[in-house]
Amino acid sequence: MTRDVLISISGMQIAEDDSNSVEMITAGDYFLKNGNHYILYDEIQEDTGGVTRNTIKIRQSGLDIIKRGTSSVHMTFEKDKKNMSCYATPFGELMIGISTKDILIDEEEDRLKVRVAYSLDINYQHVSECNIVLDIHSKATADFRLLN
Repeated sequence: MTRDVLISISGMQIAEDDSNSVEMITAGDYFLKNGNHYILYDEIQEDTGGVTRNTIKIRQSGLDIIKRGTSSVHMTFEKDKKNMSCYATPFGELMIGISTKDILIDEEEDRLKVRVAYSLDINYQHVSECNIVLDIHSKATADFRLLN
């Protein structure tokens, strides 16, 4: 995979009485180090204009999503494990628990696709069932696929 990539992130959060979905496509950087895939990208906060630096580390046993900016968190996803993390926001800190049910990693020459299903707790209370799909393409390949 080339260093310049396009990243598609889509997520679904299903709570008892509500569901919410998001999708984002952005450019980023990719590199492979010690058998781990790293994806780096910046996210601009719509409400404040601040920038959050994001790092996604994909490894055989799972993945990490690290956000640093006005809000900061290090989320770890490992199948059949619950991981706790502190989510620091401008309004205070939240304790989040991530119980990963399933992770599927599909690796090709110019593409990585990761699917994660997990339960989310906030301050030790179950909030929702969630799904994330990460689709990372080499920029040249992704541009070509968008044209066809």
